[in-house]
Amino acid sequence: MVDNAGMKKQHVQLTATERDYLKELSSGKTVAVRVLKRALALLALDQGETLEAVARHQQLTNDTVAHLRNRYKQQGLACLHDAPRAGRPVAIDGTQRAQITALACSDAPPGYSQWSLRLLADRIVELGYCETISYTQVRQILKKMPSSHT
Repeated sequence: MVDNAGMKKQHVQLTATERDYLKELSSGKTVAVRVLKRALALLALDQGETLEAVARHQQLTNDTVAHLRNRYKQQGLACLHDAPRAGRPVAIDGTQRAQITALACSDAPPGYSQWSLRLLADRIVELGYCETISYTQVRQILKKMPSSHT
């Protein structure tokens, strides 16, 4: 971008330390492609390249480069890395999986010839192995366990 005075607009101003870090990072061999593109984009923006030119060279959209610039202004070099993504936390840990498997391998309750998935799910909650579990979750857990049944 060129402003009214004919000078290039500098989108970001890196410190010498940040510039050195980004140059070192971009010359490394074990950096994620996203991080590399962001580092190179920041270096180019620091040198006065336009958003459009940086987007073209890094095969990004103008909006992505503008977003990176804004994140840099707010977060500094933390903008190189993705924020933790939201998602469902692991509900059933390894100990609980072992308890569920052991229960499924035990004798069925009186009046039943074998465990059903729904019966297992109800008993797992009764025994306090976890607060809630669906029979489909029980099936997934047991499906991943080696079985002697053929």
